Amino acid sequence: MTLLQRQSMFALRCTALRYQSSFHRTLTWWRCRYQSTSTAPTPNISPTLLGRARALAAEHAQLAKRLDAEYDTQLARKAGTLSAIAKALNGWESANNVRLDSAKKRTTQLTPQQSLPELHQLVRDPSTDAELKSLAEEELGATTARLSQLSNELQTSLIPEHPFAALPCLIEIRPGAGGEEAALFAGDILRMYQAYCKRHGLRANLMKFEAAASVGVEDQIQEAVLEVESAGAYDTFRCEAGVHRVQRVPATESKGRTHTSAVAVLVLPSFPNQGDEDHGATNSDDPSSDYYVDPADVRTDVMRARGAGGQHVNTTDSAVRLTHIPTKTVVAIQDSRSQPQNRQKAWQILRAKLAQGKREAREEELAQLRASVIGVSRMGRGDKIRTYNWSQQRVTDHRSGITLHHLDDILEGGEGLDKVMASVKDWLKMRDIDSLIADEETAELAA
Repeated sequence: MTLLQRQSMFALRCTALRYQSSFHRTLTWWRCRYQSTSTAPTPNISPTLLGRARALAAEHAQLAKRLDAEYDTQLARKAGTLSAIAKALNGWESANNVRLDSAKKRTTQLTPQQSLPELHQLVRDPSTDAELKSLAEEELGATTARLSQLSNELQTSLIPEHPFAALPCLIEIRPGAGGEEAALFAGDILRMYQAYCKRHGLRANLMKFEAAASVGVEDQIQEAVLEVESAGAYDTFRCEAGVHRVQRVPATESKGRTHTSAVAVLVLPSFPNQGDEDHGATNSDDPSSDYYVDPADVRTDVMRARGAGGQHVNTTDSAVRLTHIPTKTVVAIQDSRSQPQNRQKAWQILRAKLAQGKREAREEELAQLRASVIGVSRMGRGDKIRTYNWSQQRVTDHRSGITLHHLDDILEGGEGLDKVMASVKDWLKMRDIDSLIADEETAELAA
């Protein structure tokens, strides 16, 4: 272990007791939000996050002054990224600094030294004028609701955008444990995402489809890759990555017993074409980019396509297999009759897999460092994330805790799937906020 790692571990352990209870309270609150119909409490902003927001807002103000004196493209881009934080902080502080003028019976803005508790005091004070008390109660309710919304917006603005968020994506679906039943459920998952894309107007096409080799059973999938070409598709679907479990009675089961099977879903960023000038760090020609793959590290094999009969199967060398030697990653494509088209698709999937692997390796390193202190490990792709139970018509996501009894609607890509995905995105957001708090507290101790 390096000196830097030992110093980081020591700093994190210093904040463990204070942070662990906060993390579990936050996670419990989000679970309760989707399992209860009661009104959620007003979220509080960590003093650490509030300090970070004020520091970034001050930096935004300084950049604005410099831009007024002389325009610079890089400064303008940086100021643009901070503008959302400055705006959210300004709204949050305005909502916190509200008072009632007892003489004029109207609301005014407080100085930073005064705050919302004045309204609570007016409501609780028995000597408060009836008209003023009624006005205070009305203002308190409206301000509290507004403050809850603004608190959420401020916390969200502080979360760094995922580096792949604006990109299209590839959704890879493979059956796991469960044999033929798993292959059938993989087909259900594929159709669910296709229906979701159609309902939301997302451009999607089936890049790769391999049917299982079982005889007499239709709709079984060995592997499928769905390309969603719309910008921002990765941010939409990244919450779907993981193991999806199904509990149902298979069509081949004669005794009516419920079987449990699983399907693995992998969501990868889809790359821009080589030479695209507008993607910066995502340019596959840039050796410093996650998307860059050294051609010298890739072995290319061409072969004749395999599978059911057809005019071109087993007659031309159209199938392409790429092997990334350092990581042993293999991608094989034979969908098209054209070898160049198969080669292009194979390179696209290979770059996506390797870039995702680099990103996950960095996240895993940070997650393990935090987990050693706070006792909460990162949920990887190998863990069960969602259960689809046919007999109960139930879908449960094990990250956010949401449970819906609208199985058919969810499998049809309907509004139920929207609710499940939204709950997981909220869970991911709270996880990112907790990570921010831990990082800021560590930086404060190290300073």
